[in-house]
Amino acid sequence: MQTNLSEYAKSLPRAEEAERILRSCVHCGFCTATCPTYQLLGDELDGPRGRIYLIKQVLEGQEVTAKTQEHLDRCLTCRNCETTCPSGVEYHSLLDIGRAVVEEKVPRPLGERLLREGLRTVVPRPAVFKALTQTAKALRPLLPQRLQAKLPRHAQPAKPRPQRQHARQVLMLEGCVQPSLSPNTNAAAARVLDRLGISVSAAREAGCCGAVDYHLNAQDKGLERARRNIDAWWPAIEAGAEAIVQTASGCGAFVRDYGHLLAGDPTYAAKAAKVSALARDLVEVLRAEPLESLGVHADRRLAFHCPCTLQHAQKLGGAVEGVLGRLGFSLTSVPDSHLCCGSAGTYSLTQPALSLQLRDNKLNALESGNPEVIVTANIGCQTHLDGAGRTPVRHWIELVEEALI
Repeated sequence: MQTNLSEYAKSLPRAEEAERILRSCVHCGFCTATCPTYQLLGDELDGPRGRIYLIKQVLEGQEVTAKTQEHLDRCLTCRNCETTCPSGVEYHSLLDIGRAVVEEKVPRPLGERLLREGLRTVVPRPAVFKALTQTAKALRPLLPQRLQAKLPRHAQPAKPRPQRQHARQVLMLEGCVQPSLSPNTNAAAARVLDRLGISVSAAREAGCCGAVDYHLNAQDKGLERARRNIDAWWPAIEAGAEAIVQTASGCGAFVRDYGHLLAGDPTYAAKAAKVSALARDLVEVLRAEPLESLGVHADRRLAFHCPCTLQHAQKLGGAVEGVLGRLGFSLTSVPDSHLCCGSAGTYSLTQPALSLQLRDNKLNALESGNPEVIVTANIGCQTHLDGAGRTPVRHWIELVEEALI
């Protein structure tokens, strides 16, 4: 794709990256076939190829309108298009660049600004989020159905974590909302790892991975959180921690991107690259371990929802299914398993209508094999799907721990 960036665009910190990505697109349109929003809306501008054209126009100095912003907002950033693209177009990076420019040029209505600021104020702060969640649970019958659906139906209480210390050590990113919405997930992961001779620690100074701010176009704040986490983890990394483990694939996808996003920061570039290299989804650690030696009684019929951040961003499609299959779980077939469930971070709140359509389509696919339980690898997907009040949805590690003898 030929480009002619405006002088303003050429002054952007990621101008060369944007031009390189634009020029890598060959207009083939394969991406539209797997884009969830294009499938729902049938509008070229609500597919990756159309959005690339919009960003090209923005960076070439053409008029930026609220409609431009709307089409970019509707993107789930599921990265399905990147899996499909034969040219290797780094669409999500171009989208980040384009959204930041559009955010500067198009003022949002007051309601949108309040919602986005509210999300950025509450979600990355676990203590605040927990307090609000507990209050909402107490008032559940009085809340609108839309908010009730965001509360866990049958969250397993967190059981004690192991205290033994092993020679092998990993760090674990606790997450922002998972400790409140699914408090047993990280504890279950720690107990399984303990059985395998791996100790888990969490740096108290580490917090939100930065994805919430970054993907709501507060990119500087998101990178500030990334730097803080790097500082918090660095002593343990120097002491020999072998991995930084995430049980939420959405967080994992963003931590893996630290090295790319901070490549131009002379203070943090090398450290960020090291952190990204050490980032591991939980399944990457467990699939290399002798889980069968622990003794397993897995007699449950499951459907696995593979989050977009696991299969498209981290390229780990099939990994969890492989572990569950090794342990003897019966896995149902899931049609169109590559499609997004509609959670997509804060998307279910900023684009509720599209999100619910995608959720219901995904649940129909997941339930087509009559599973006893649906399992997934990301708290956002888990909460979103479970909020429909249909088949229970849990994190896969909880089912694995329950199956260990």
